[in-house]
Amino acid sequence: MFSEFKAFIARGNVLDLAVGVIIGAAFGKIVSSLTDDILMPIISKITGGTDYSSKYVVLSGSAPEGATLEAARKAGANVLAYGSFVTAIINFLILAFVIFLIVRQANKMMPPPAAAPAGPSEVDLLTEIRDALKK
Repeated sequence: MFSEFKAFIARGNVLDLAVGVIIGAAFGKIVSSLTDDILMPIISKITGGTDYSSKYVVLSGSAPEGATLEAARKAGANVLAYGSFVTAIINFLILAFVIFLIVRQANKMMPPPAAAPAGPSEVDLLTEIRDALKK
């Protein structure tokens, strides 16, 4: 069993996948920082100083008036944190766009696939069938 596991891990695909996951996680942190530390403050400034990451609606329970999201949760309120969701959507869109650009560039760098070998044409096949029926 250990030798099978060793052979599985030694495959190139598994190693490539592991490297991709690690780099993807690190890149995800960079994108989160870009969204949280750069984009959302700019959006907040444009919209009049609104901090979207802490926007929420109390569904049940009670929260002190003007409390932060964390304070509302600590008070036992059931909250719908739509600001965090908007931030997560922006993170996803940025990540998806960057991955799209990487895949697009990688596809441009790869050579085009080889053409399929040409077989006999339909006319050639019909001619062979006709000749076989004549015999």
